[in-house]
Amino acid sequence: MTTLAQPLTAAPVDPLADAHAQLASAVELLGYDDGMFALLVRPRREVTVAVPLRRDDGQIEVLVGHRVQHNLSRGPAKGGLRFSPDVSLDEVRALAMWMTWKCALLDVPYGGAKGGVRIDPKLYSLAELERVTRRYTSEISPLIGPERDIPAPDVGTDERTMAWLMDTYSVQHGHTVLGVTTGKPLSLGGSRGRATATSQGVVHVALAALRERGIEPGRATAAVQGFGKVGRHAARFLARAGLRVLAVSDQYGAVAAEAGLDLAALEAHVDAHGTVVGFPGGDAIDRDAVLELPTDLLVPAAVEGAIHAGNAHRVRARVVVEGANGPTTREADEILEAQGTLVVPDILANAGGVIVSYFEWVQANQAYWWSADDVESRLEERMLQAWRQVLDHSRHLGVPLRTAATAMAVERVAQAHLQRGLYP
Repeated sequence: MTTLAQPLTAAPVDPLADAHAQLASAVELLGYDDGMFALLVRPRREVTVAVPLRRDDGQIEVLVGHRVQHNLSRGPAKGGLRFSPDVSLDEVRALAMWMTWKCALLDVPYGGAKGGVRIDPKLYSLAELERVTRRYTSEISPLIGPERDIPAPDVGTDERTMAWLMDTYSVQHGHTVLGVTTGKPLSLGGSRGRATATSQGVVHVALAALRERGIEPGRATAAVQGFGKVGRHAARFLARAGLRVLAVSDQYGAVAAEAGLDLAALEAHVDAHGTVVGFPGGDAIDRDAVLELPTDLLVPAAVEGAIHAGNAHRVRARVVVEGANGPTTREADEILEAQGTLVVPDILANAGGVIVSYFEWVQANQAYWWSADDVESRLEERMLQAWRQVLDHSRHLGVPLRTAATAMAVERVAQAHLQRGLYP
């Protein structure tokens, strides 16, 4: 059994400040006034709740949970629920805002939301996590619903968490409400392809971005930071597309192989040991060194602020495709732009999850489920359509992809505000 080192933490970041700065730049570019900025910068609704938990030993512990609905102008709120010791209200506010732009950019009829409970899931039993989920759901249930706010899995949560959430909400309402959440098990109204949708979307856009830079994927190399829900599947799909995945990391360390990692063997190792550390098919390297390898493609798929002012100048990948939310700080963005690095922003790159969540919601409301091929073809179509639109907008305005994507999304949300008018 591999002995795990103490997990490393990312450099201190302020995701809400970054989100506000991105919005301010888009508002200025679009020529909107301070009133529109004020409408778009503040969450529509947010709640902080106490989540009492009876531990398995009988002790009582009180956790803190949040749910933020940033914007509802284009439809019901949509966004993940994360269980993490790093959850804060400002983090949830930033993530909810980014979800608003992501939904608008991909033309999904949702507004943005996010939720979280400050808890380290690794330190709690399965029964305790179920009690946390059900109590949190009970506390926020007046705010959520298939026509109000639809949670989904995020960091530290999974399809089982969503099953508990759906069941709790359904019991309170006296009938089964499949559409209250997405990312559920297939047997409870989940969609085929949902578990890997974010990773599939990342890879669809990554291949297009490589070709945009004149790099043939079959001869390209890649590094993936993070080997969780997004990074693990992304690495597998990149290898399947012909790329040599030279290195991957998780919170404990990283492994690299010049000839490319055997992803199937690595996944088996992680299943057995819980980490990439100790994988015999690669050389151990420092976790953060994965960000600095000379590859064609880098996929940061771990935490916010992984690429920052202190390390951005050492990033040597030609293309960076953001699998995580907010992995590149404002200062790092400027450095990468000056270096000529093509950065595909998170609100485009990792939108596959929200697209297939939308598909799942549609299927649940219709009580009719699509085939895996239907889901995958529609996902690819939506991702590549958005990529082309953002790329064209970037060229037209002469701005980076992030600026173009944010401006497109903000304009669509602002248009909804203007068309709906102000009540009363």
